[in-house]
Amino acid sequence: MPCPWCGHEDVKVVDSRAAEDGEAIRRRRGCLHCGRRFTTFERFEETRLVVAKRDGSKEPFDRTKIVSGVVKATKNRPVSEEQVQRLAAKVEDKMRRKGPVVTTQEVGLEVLAQLRRLDDVAYLRFASVYKDFQEVDDFERELGILLQKREGASKAPRPGPRASRARTSK
Repeated sequence: MPCPWCGHEDVKVVDSRAAEDGEAIRRRRGCLHCGRRFTTFERFEETRLVVAKRDGSKEPFDRTKIVSGVVKATKNRPVSEEQVQRLAAKVEDKMRRKGPVVTTQEVGLEVLAQLRRLDDVAYLRFASVYKDFQEVDDFERELGILLQKREGASKAPRPGPRASRARTSK
């Protein structure tokens, strides 16, 4: 790292510390030639995430597209902006773990999985666009799947404090 003042290559690190909530390292450096000090930051550079579209084209992953779709699906629902942002971050994190290139189908399915946990109505709204529902039967089929999963979850025993309290009160 050359000195920004004199351009000399001999500089030393005087101090290092975490910055930007641990996302970067701040280094205070001193030039051995002119004696002036300056600050540099080191940041982790994420690999670019690319989305392969159905037509074969590729484009950079854009979290704002997920947020936009989820905001439309959650309109007039009890879902906060913070929940939408967390959902988008979870989808992006999962896609980054899959690899540098993911398909639009993988992204859409993950959005659906996250929406199912967040709000059933928003899930159905998003699914109707994503899965291109054409008839009422499409809605009925998807609603049936949702209801089956809900019933299956309610029949399973719930571990935790509720179950233990129920046993002790008998």
